[in-house]
Amino acid sequence: MRFHALAAALASLSVSMTAFAADTTSTRETDRSADPAIARQLDALKYQYEVDDDGDYKLAFDMDNGRSQLAFVISAVESFGDMKVREVWAPAYRASGTQFPAEVANKLLEDSHASKLGAWVKQGDMAVFVVKLASDASQADLSDALDFVLRTADQMENELTGKDEF
Repeated sequence: MRFHALAAALASLSVSMTAFAADTTSTRETDRSADPAIARQLDALKYQYEVDDDGDYKLAFDMDNGRSQLAFVISAVESFGDMKVREVWAPAYRASGTQFPAEVANKLLEDSHASKLGAWVKQGDMAVFVVKLASDASQADLSDALDFVLRTADQMENELTGKDEF
């Protein structure tokens, strides 16, 4: 009798968890134009940028260590409930195929766990460090997010490859 009650409870939980998982999808605005609010913030910070074909802001920085690093501020905003976020990210690693070597994937997961802000994601054959920032974040918050993704990605790129591709 207890087994049947436990099985029924687990089945019920399984169904409710599936429903919960379906509810966690976010929406992404599909407008491909550059967000002018980001341009104003980047201009005020005196950051040089270009707008790519997706309407995202591409920035290149010279790092303190003689290296360079790319970063992107994504114009599209993602929503969940009342929260609206945009991504600030920087690439750090490109795999030779479609999969990351296990030691690289594990290193990225471990680094994500230790990160104060943001995490590593796989985009195609690339590892990208992403911070999700409130879409109406202040200029100072945007600058801090950019600083964090730049430093994190450049350090990881150097550790994993010793190159300065990005």
